[in-house]
Amino acid sequence: MVWSKLVRLVVIVLVVATMAVLAVTPVFPEVEWLPVTKLIKQGLDLQGGVHVALEAQDTPEAQVTDERVKQAMAIIKTRIDAYGVAEPLVQQQGQNRIIVELAGVHDPDKAVRDMLKTAYLEFKTEDGTTVLTGSQLKNATEVKDPQSGKVHVDLEFEPDGAKIFAEVTAANVGKQLAILLDGKVLQTPTVNEPIPNGRAQITGYESLPEAHNIAILLKSGALPVKVEVMEKRTVGPTLGADSLAKSINAGSIGLIAILIFMVLYYRLPGLVADFALVVYALLMLIIFAALNITMTLPGVAGFLLSLGMAVDANVIIFERFREEAWSGKSLQSSIDSGFKRAFVAIFDANMTTLVAAIVLFYFGTGPIKGFAVTLGIGIVVSMFTAITVTRYMLRLLAGSNLVRNLRIYGA
Repeated sequence: MVWSKLVRLVVIVLVVATMAVLAVTPVFPEVEWLPVTKLIKQGLDLQGGVHVALEAQDTPEAQVTDERVKQAMAIIKTRIDAYGVAEPLVQQQGQNRIIVELAGVHDPDKAVRDMLKTAYLEFKTEDGTTVLTGSQLKNATEVKDPQSGKVHVDLEFEPDGAKIFAEVTAANVGKQLAILLDGKVLQTPTVNEPIPNGRAQITGYESLPEAHNIAILLKSGALPVKVEVMEKRTVGPTLGADSLAKSINAGSIGLIAILIFMVLYYRLPGLVADFALVVYALLMLIIFAALNITMTLPGVAGFLLSLGMAVDANVIIFERFREEAWSGKSLQSSIDSGFKRAFVAIFDANMTTLVAAIVLFYFGTGPIKGFAVTLGIGIVVSMFTAITVTRYMLRLLAGSNLVRNLRIYGA
């Protein structure tokens, strides 16, 4: 029984140490998801990107209103999200300006083209009459035929549009019906029979990404107001990288000092706490990568703050453990009683901070939300490592009889 606990202890330490090395070191470069740190996306302040300032302008067709500006922002956000940009910043400035910041994008011209394409879909008869537009479109999906390999975009119209489409195709059997996008003829298929189900197809695309881009534009529709580009520029990560380096240096120095203090002051339990902190950091990296979280400088601050709270939880536990040991209880009883007495204080402190993080996330924007997310996740993970990992490792040590002297346990 004693040897089994000792073996279990050694195995856990070796597994965690191996995972920690693989998480931050490219030991196996051929494995795409190793190290885990490269899967964590970085925000605009850390890796640079594109900053675009747009201005909504009045036209005879559409006057600028707050509602139309917000609609334009929603459409731009939909297009950007579909292209896979991590956590884009799209916000209104003043009455008619829209600020867009895209992390990891370094071609401002392409970014603007993707955001501002009108994607105006039309169906015209042979005499040039527009009989149907994209305003009646319900959905657009890119499809690749598994047999022929050809790529096309499937269109599905709203009920009103489907009814019009059925009437138009019934009236034009044997004739051509032109499909235009932004005034450019994509194809002119011949109507062989009426199409009552409200579905059509645009063919002729060379690749699935090309069809995907068209489908995105068609689904998001045209902007409700004219938008002009006032400024577009590439933002370098110099300031963010410098600040990140300073944050990492400060965090590393502080962390090393804490690890040394925990061992010197609490001895063996301090060493266990240091191990729990390694587990905490490893879990945080895995969660950030799994949830596709974009890391920004405020997010780094939230991570470091939650790391401090993880240390604080262990300090509370070990002080309670000392009190129990000094009262004459056995090692195992001191461990169990210490954790039981410390739990209420740890839970209360972490829950109040978690509530603050939730409030910041709900009412905050941009960087504030990033700080709240990392802080909230860090609080939950720190409670797990302090209450579960530290306790489990101490009980394994006590049960293995490897060290029985209470002084080695800091008591």
